[in-house]
Amino acid sequence: MIKILSIFFIFFFTELCAAEFKGSFKQGSFIIGQTLPGTKIWIDKKKIKITKDGYFAFGIGRDRKYDITITLKKDGSTKKIVKKIIKRKYQIQRIDGLSEKKVTPPEEVYERIKNENKLIAKARSVNSDLIYFKKSFIKPLDNAIITGVYGSQRILNGKPKWPHYGLDYAAKEGTKIKAMLDGVVTLAEEDLFYTGGTLIFDHGHGVSTLYMHLEKLMVKKGQKVKQGDVIGTVGSTGRATGAHLDVRLNWFNTRLDPATAIPNN
Repeated sequence: MIKILSIFFIFFFTELCAAEFKGSFKQGSFIIGQTLPGTKIWIDKKKIKITKDGYFAFGIGRDRKYDITITLKKDGSTKKIVKKIIKRKYQIQRIDGLSEKKVTPPEEVYERIKNENKLIAKARSVNSDLIYFKKSFIKPLDNAIITGVYGSQRILNGKPKWPHYGLDYAAKEGTKIKAMLDGVVTLAEEDLFYTGGTLIFDHGHGVSTLYMHLEKLMVKKGQKVKQGDVIGTVGSTGRATGAHLDVRLNWFNTRLDPATAIPNN
């Protein structure tokens, strides 16, 4: 009887703190988890939201090397899940022949860039109760060629710059862009220094998407959009060398690879 009770206790404890994950524990990955409703969850030391039906989301940064710890607590039981991070190799991309102001901005725009970065950071910090992140993404453009990938190190006119944190699609100027997911517009700016016409959407629980270099914006801040809605058109605004769409995916301030969420890329 004692042995049976022990087995039952272990099984019950495991079920209380069980979790399933959709996504790879690879650098740059977007991951959706599911556990029992009412569970409290920490990713490393950060407590995160969980939906009423037990879904939660998080991501792994480009350069993360150490293990990730997921802590689950429910009804007095606690379980820690430790996942090894899979490392990736990133491309080196060299772009020469750019005007110097595209490589190193002049000092007179430093304040502008600083203020614009604050706007973007504010939009990315939203921690709403929306649950749109649970839905599968769609491509923002049909039949477009990918010309830039996440994580690649860009060397502009021989000067190493920040890695590219997005996914670039080549398309003609004016091509209509679709919303990859249901969301609420948290930023709609027509002329940011680096990213030109820029949109940011909140999908809930710290998950946001960005669309950059747009020619025209067709939605406004605060507007709700449905997946597949036309939100703007492809352009070459901001720091762009030609007409293309740069899309990005974030979990709060962690920059993720959009290709880990968009199917068939």
